[in-house]
Amino acid sequence: MNPDADKLWRAPRWALAFLLAVLGMLGPFSIDTYIPAFAGIAKALDATPVQMQQTLSAYLFGFAFMNLFHGALSDSFGRRPVVLTGIAIFTLASMGCALSQSIGQLVFFRGLQGLSTGAGIVVSRAVIRDMFPPAQAQKVMSQVTIYFGVAPAVAPIIGGWLFVHLDWHSIFWFLTGVGVVLWVANYRLLPETLHDTQRQAFNVRNLMRGYWQLGANPRFLLLALASGVPFNGMFLYVLSAPAFLGEHLRLAPTQYFWFFILTISGIMGGAWASGRAAGRITPRRQIRHGFEIMTVVSLLNVAANFLFEPHAGWALAPIAIFSFGWAFMVPVITLLVLDMAPERRGLASSLQAVIGSTANGVVAGAIAPLVMHSTRALALTSIAFMGVGLVAWAVVQKRWPQTGRAISAAA
Repeated sequence: MNPDADKLWRAPRWALAFLLAVLGMLGPFSIDTYIPAFAGIAKALDATPVQMQQTLSAYLFGFAFMNLFHGALSDSFGRRPVVLTGIAIFTLASMGCALSQSIGQLVFFRGLQGLSTGAGIVVSRAVIRDMFPPAQAQKVMSQVTIYFGVAPAVAPIIGGWLFVHLDWHSIFWFLTGVGVVLWVANYRLLPETLHDTQRQAFNVRNLMRGYWQLGANPRFLLLALASGVPFNGMFLYVLSAPAFLGEHLRLAPTQYFWFFILTISGIMGGAWASGRAAGRITPRRQIRHGFEIMTVVSLLNVAANFLFEPHAGWALAPIAIFSFGWAFMVPVITLLVLDMAPERRGLASSLQAVIGSTANGVVAGAIAPLVMHSTRALALTSIAFMGVGLVAWAVVQKRWPQTGRAISAAA
């Protein structure tokens, strides 16, 4: 924690949480905004469904690759320069997407967007731990998740409206404008939270040593899997939204917002409950409750999909409840991950994000196209992702039973 933290931000804690949430929402916002325009973009650029899926996978793999460096760079050069550079590149890439005349150009600029947007998510986590002790950090992390959850709910509504009333190019011009506003806001408001005494020398040997120390730590890897892989139990449905919502549930593009509102409401509710639980129950117990919720609702979702025809009246609720369970536990696991390397929190946040986003990229590029045309396959794949996280957490508890047993102090 930065010893001068109380001097860096004198406004209310929720205001910093809001700024970091807006910064972190850039990644999911740039995904969800253009999903309602999938079919229109494919028709305009004469692209196949597989090629359109590549616009997602290129973004996610770019995000995963650059996450290796965002946090490490912020440990050496500071949080502000990395954030401002990332937003600037995102803005230029969004402009490139808007001007694209072929599917190849769109895939390229989407990849460039992915390379840049991770800076907000990765660095914002490190900023939180720079500024707050454990229990307060969990509350702020939960507040960030609540605010952050608004973006994916609003994004498809905005994207659908722009596509229907203008055209698909307007979606990316809108993202260009968002990038400009975010750059100005962070330039004016975001403090440098990395203390001079905590800066790490930037050289390849030092960087590789840090990655090796964390990457070779089985507890770190298992915790990263426990937080990142279950997310795909929900994210799979987001990636499959055109088929899941349009083909199976027979919703119009302008009705997709119901799915996003319910899912994000689950995330916001789980994050709010997580913040309320901070300092009251042990992290271990909170994580267990999150997995219990996801396990029960996943089993019910599988059963329902085998017993009934898919219908929006019931098919959206299990995803929202699953999201609640994930958001209830993930702030706690994230803090456990960051505190495993207190002197290199940026690097730890990077490596955690790489593991999660690599899984996201595999799901987008390979798994979602295989299962999106069957609601039963979607339900089974979703519970499988949750199971990977559950097994990872069970192994952590068996090998390192002290993990998450202590209730963090409030200050």
